Amino acid sequence: METNKKINLKPIRAQKRFNMKTQKTQEFINGYLFLLPALLLLGVFLLYPMGMAFYYSFTDFYILRPDQKQFIGLENFTYIFQDAEFKQAFKNTAYFALLVVPIQMAVALGLALLINQKLKCKVFFRTAYFSPVVMSLVVVSILWTFLYNPNEGLINEMLGIFGISPQPFLTSPNQAMNSIIVMSVWQGAGFQMLIFLAGLQNIPKHLYEAASIDGANPLQQFWNVTLPGLRNVSIFIFVTITIAAVKLLVQPMIMTQGGPLGSTKTLVYHIYEVGFNYRDVGYASAMAVVFTILVLIITIIQRKFTGEERG
Repeated sequence: METNKKINLKPIRAQKRFNMKTQKTQEFINGYLFLLPALLLLGVFLLYPMGMAFYYSFTDFYILRPDQKQFIGLENFTYIFQDAEFKQAFKNTAYFALLVVPIQMAVALGLALLINQKLKCKVFFRTAYFSPVVMSLVVVSILWTFLYNPNEGLINEMLGIFGISPQPFLTSPNQAMNSIIVMSVWQGAGFQMLIFLAGLQNIPKHLYEAASIDGANPLQQFWNVTLPGLRNVSIFIFVTITIAAVKLLVQPMIMTQGGPLGSTKTLVYHIYEVGFNYRDVGYASAMAVVFTILVLIITIIQRKFTGEERG
């Protein structure tokens, strides 16, 4: 006579739980093994320098006397607010950012609208507008230095055709920063153009058709369809251009060396000059910490102003 036997499932379930736990642990380990090279690079080239800069900002570290550094507390930070060169560099950086951000966005959007039309040789123009972006910023700065040359520069030669006298683009305190702004817009607008172009191509066509049926002219379509459709793209471009603008360094370093009369010296260039030319690493580190805090504050204000938090 056969008897019914109850199978004990507890060991089987426990084994399954153990296998699942082991599999998750292995996946966790494998994931961090893949991340390990990136984490090492991040730690060596970003986190460690940031930590050392924060530490040095409280010392009088002079690079030629590394063994004599002493802890001086907030003395470096106190001196920042008394440093006339820091104040001038801050004003120059703010002036550059306030002008280059709207101008570069407008130029990039205009180029994107032009490329988005049904035109011949569209690929050629798109490549031509983007080509300055892939060029080295050092090379572009040297090129524009020759273009701005008051004696043999191409720009002044062209102005001479119209009877305009040679302009001291890079040697006049009133024109130097504006000249760098023009060059920076020319160099960087192609990148934002491609992003705007991608945003334009993602706007549904039926929105334009509906607006046209309702009697909207091209300007009204641009204002009520195109701009709202580019909102998220515009926020991204606005933030990235602003961050790049406050980090301005290469152009004034190559083209004007911060002159004339300090009119093109920016915060990053001033930090570089104090740290590497004057060897005052402690004070340069303090300015770098203040600069980082300023960038964070600007980013937070931008997020609030553009409504990114709510989005």
